[in-house]
Amino acid sequence: MEINNSAAIITGGVSGLGEAVARTLIDGGARVALLDLNQELGEQVAASLGDRAMFFPVNVSEHKEVDGAIEKIKTAFGTFHIVVNCAGIGGSVRIVGKEGVVSPDWFTNIVDVNLVGTFNLLRATAPVLMENSTNNEGERGVVINTSSVAAFDGQVGQSAYSASKGGIVSMTLTMTREFANNGIRVMTILPGIFETPLLGKLPENVRERLGRQVPFPPRLGKPEEFASLARHIIENPYLNGECIRLDGGLRMGFGRK
Repeated sequence: MEINNSAAIITGGVSGLGEAVARTLIDGGARVALLDLNQELGEQVAASLGDRAMFFPVNVSEHKEVDGAIEKIKTAFGTFHIVVNCAGIGGSVRIVGKEGVVSPDWFTNIVDVNLVGTFNLLRATAPVLMENSTNNEGERGVVINTSSVAAFDGQVGQSAYSASKGGIVSMTLTMTREFANNGIRVMTILPGIFETPLLGKLPENVRERLGRQVPFPPRLGKPEEFASLARHIIENPYLNGECIRLDGGLRMGFGRK
């Protein structure tokens, strides 16, 4: 898929991994629509990207909000070719903790944002991608979802997060097969420990200790490295139906206390 003169939709696009993807695609000549919750930050980031970027305040777990944003993007861009799901939330809570059993709302909220939100965007964008003209490969669009190494190496307290990210992995091949005849590729990236706003809240010594767990390079991943892989996926038409770990060889073990 050619990035220049294409249009992209990026959820979670105003910080962290999503913002890095947005800046990479803007540099490649694309127009981008940023979907996120933080309106003030979203407008600032869109302005910093220039007149080829637009921001739309959206809660991805609410399908009506997603549907409404896609209609506005169609009006603004005419169509789009690239869909990148980066919106997500974390959280580590034991099922049975010191204060008792966790509320089921905690589990539902994480799954709604991470897993259902990913589905909501594909559901809203697929009909538009299917109407695109084909390129010389017969391609109409590409979808990149964001899972996590926690889909396979979940830690204590990550039952909801791991389930949500594992669901994204499980959807990848089924989506690939469903949309193959329409010329739409579906890929998933599983990032390891990355420099994101969430980790940025941790003390520096904690962040360094996390980075040293990575075999090589022994540091946290950079959002630009995630964006570089996303760009390669977009531009390489033979990448399809796969889940790629981007983690420096990290495998999370079980630390018994």
